[in-house]
Amino acid sequence: MLVDSHCHLDYYVEAEIEQVLARAQEAGVGRMVTIGVRMSQAAAVKALAERFPQVWGTVGIHPHNAGEGPLPTPEEIAAEADHPRIIGIGESGLDYFYDKAPRDAQAENFRRHIRAARIAGLPLVIHARQADDDILAILREERDAGGPFDFLLHCFSSGRALAEQAVAMGGYVSFSGILTFPKSQEFREIARDLPADRLLVETDAPYLAPVPFRGKRCEPAMVAHTARVLAEVRGMTPEALAEFTTGNFHRLFRKAA
Repeated sequence: MLVDSHCHLDYYVEAEIEQVLARAQEAGVGRMVTIGVRMSQAAAVKALAERFPQVWGTVGIHPHNAGEGPLPTPEEIAAEADHPRIIGIGESGLDYFYDKAPRDAQAENFRRHIRAARIAGLPLVIHARQADDDILAILREERDAGGPFDFLLHCFSSGRALAEQAVAMGGYVSFSGILTFPKSQEFREIARDLPADRLLVETDAPYLAPVPFRGKRCEPAMVAHTARVLAEVRGMTPEALAEFTTGNFHRLFRKAA
């Protein structure tokens, strides 16, 4: 069984969600996590996770949305995660590619989510795009100030140094359909070299459809194609890859029983 560790099920039309989940099941994707990007969205995430036993959720504020209004306190974020189907905090982090929110607001939002993850005892799902140095600096500062916390670099498309130093801090790294793109040889080499016990797979659906579905809307079922490429670069069978990435998922997201 594969787990799609990061998707956005509430971005689909309500009438098609059951079909999307059925196609995932047919592809061997037995579990998935639908991710929060605004606190106002938390109720919808919880409703989906309550409705479908194969779905869990997270709550948080995406860096794109960090400038939309007053940020909740770490305690408020942690309280929103106090739900049996919510297994993580986020996604939060830094995005300097689009810069849709002021960078100081992104940084403050990121720090609050780190602290919320520590309060809640849940892993933090991190969005990192063209902000490697600042991501690492904040991770180190918060770790030094408050102690270690669990985290996942989702949809990895950053440099080798971020991946390796994040793993050294106890973090995990998740690969999306980007891994299958022709120009992603650098990411395939990073995925090949990272410790096996720190790797997950995801779709970020409905975005980033893998080869051979480029240009189409992505679905959780398509994580099987990313997993196949990851298995190839690591010289293992898809079955073995599914087993260890699913095991990694459950070690990180311990609340997902």
